[in-house]
Amino acid sequence: MKGLKGKVVIVTGGAGGIGAAVCARFAEEGSRVAVFDLNAKPYEVDITSQSRVIEAVAEVERDLGPVDVLVNNAGWDRAAPFLDTDAALWQKIVAINLMGPLHMHHAVLKGMQARGRGRIVNVASDAGRVGSSGESVYSACKGGIIAFSKTLAREMASKRININVVCPGPTDTALFRDFAGEGERGDKLRAALARAIPFGRLGSPQDLPGAICFLASDDAAFITGQVLSVSGGLTMAG
Repeated sequence: MKGLKGKVVIVTGGAGGIGAAVCARFAEEGSRVAVFDLNAKPYEVDITSQSRVIEAVAEVERDLGPVDVLVNNAGWDRAAPFLDTDAALWQKIVAINLMGPLHMHHAVLKGMQARGRGRIVNVASDAGRVGSSGESVYSACKGGIIAFSKTLAREMASKRININVVCPGPTDTALFRDFAGEGERGDKLRAALARAIPFGRLGSPQDLPGAICFLASDDAAFITGQVLSVSGGLTMAG
């Protein structure tokens, strides 16, 4: 893809699942990738801490240079009916899935705005577009990220900063396995989703990097404020 070679890229949640696949693809394209994750080195980052995010972005720019691309991929959820949850769980879900990306945007966009260039790709979820039983607060956060991205895309357009969203459908990651559970219940849920998805299977982490890298590349230079579902056709809403 055009324009990714030599670019400095931050990927949150890059130590496993979709994030690890995205990091590998950017590396293949010749980008210089900084992994932000609680389970990774050299940038061990809790994105719920704004002060740590600011420090870590400064570290990346010292080590690698100005940030060209930000991929907000980190996420977490614990599935349960809303009335069976409590405020402590809501706060954790919101801190990771909504406040964390806001911290990342605030830290990275100041430099991008000053330089008049940059790309941000936010990994939301089709749960934020069409809902998902047992994921009420997570869905609210992802829907919020979609609305936030569209608004910020308008604010940053004059600076030629592109901000877009990729929404995975059900994808076979550790997060999904936690959601589905093990044993017969998990097997039944996976089978039901595979039947519902027109392509006849769950997504895999390898299904996402192409879309994300495209939106970060010069091939997508005139695309901003858009939402792309990567779901095997499960959702086809505009």
